Amino acid sequence: MRVGVIGAGIAGLTAAVSLARRGCEVTVFYIGDVRESNSYRIQAGIALPLLEGDSIELHVMDTIHAGRYLSNEEAVWATVSRAGEAYDFLVSLGVNFESVELEGGHTMPRVFSIRNETGKYLVDALHRAAVESGVGLTDALVTSLIIEGGRCLGFVDSGGREYYYDAVIVASGGYTGLYKYTAGSKHNLGLVTGDYLLKGGVCTNLEFIQFHPTGYLSKKGEVLLISESVRGRGAKLVNSEGRRFVNELAPRDVVARAIYKEMSSGREVYLDARSVQDFRKYFPLIAEFLEADGINPLKDLIPVVPVAHYSIGGIMTDTFYRTPVKNLYAIGEAADTGFHGANRLASNSALECVVSGLEVARTVLRERPSLSSRSRGTTFEPADVSEDELNALRDIMWRYVGINRCEEGLRKALTLVEGLEVPKQIRELATAVIKCALERKESRGAHYRTDYPLMNGMYGSRSKYSRGKCYI
Repeated sequence: MRVGVIGAGIAGLTAAVSLARRGCEVTVFYIGDVRESNSYRIQAGIALPLLEGDSIELHVMDTIHAGRYLSNEEAVWATVSRAGEAYDFLVSLGVNFESVELEGGHTMPRVFSIRNETGKYLVDALHRAAVESGVGLTDALVTSLIIEGGRCLGFVDSGGREYYYDAVIVASGGYTGLYKYTAGSKHNLGLVTGDYLLKGGVCTNLEFIQFHPTGYLSKKGEVLLISESVRGRGAKLVNSEGRRFVNELAPRDVVARAIYKEMSSGREVYLDARSVQDFRKYFPLIAEFLEADGINPLKDLIPVVPVAHYSIGGIMTDTFYRTPVKNLYAIGEAADTGFHGANRLASNSALECVVSGLEVARTVLRERPSLSSRSRGTTFEPADVSEDELNALRDIMWRYVGINRCEEGLRKALTLVEGLEVPKQIRELATAVIKCALERKESRGAHYRTDYPLMNGMYGSRSKYSRGKCYI
């Protein structure tokens, strides 16, 4: 059985290794370098309820609470209950966790970490395992899926080359690259997700974009992250008047909005990490880039701003990561099983990536999909875009579809996006995000409407978007 995997992050590589070890011919498609994925940038680590005093039930409760009760409880239990399997799989690859951290929204320290560069170590270990298992690695930008008669036959890259597989697994990440300020990869534009929508696919919860509270804008113009685990070790958030204004370990949506409110009132916001013992030991990468900018975290306040960090919604799947399209599966940040609800609990994404990669491999092997035919015509959608037009889109999304939203701004964003010369996939996805944000007339988790500031029980289900319309 031949399987094509789109994306070389933790989810895609986990699926590829699992399938290759069971005799499948697997090829992973990625852009430039496996270090370009968002997975590689993970700092704190992976949430695993494995220590004494912790439990699966506690982790499930924390996840549902952080998700503002919009989570699919079946998906939450299915994912968290496989934490032990995820841990064993990573350890079998040679991963050696060094510490366990506490992050916002968690009632227990359960974030397994390696030098606060956990993603680097996980991706490197998975990449080695992929090479050793005979997984093919192809540098190509996938832009279009080949879907005919309700069945996925393969996909097309940016050069128009067609690839055909018995099964296709979308692990291409999210769409935070649509925003002006993001600590993630600029390649995360959601091309495959947008193409799936163009072909009549269903996506869910697209309006929920999580903003990391403590981004850092370097002197070189880079957008970097100050890990949540720094706050877990005692760092405090203060404004330019020296006043604390939020519980630093509240869920990310709460902290990000509190910082945004301070900044909107003309006050700068800083992270005070001067009390954190052994800062360089636990956070060497953060210390390195701060010191390169002349900031000593042991003596100086660190200026921070919220940045687009994680797209919670994605391609709708069941808990076995099947889409309604035959032979097409989605995992990781590209998928939405309902696990995260309205707001992702810190470090749950890495857990989902490993669990979804292992589980989708079992699903594919159980179903044994096969390529029944090849496309009789091209489904190629070009993805050429000028940087100016893309930056214009990012400005629109940041200004009108960011941390705070309202009907007037969202409708203006719709009009502005329609006038941009960007690829159809990107325009379709951006439009879908805006329309879902318009339809959800409440504030819940990572979606905040200034004109509807309260949570409303009428909107207590996932949004679904297909063929230009959003339904809740």
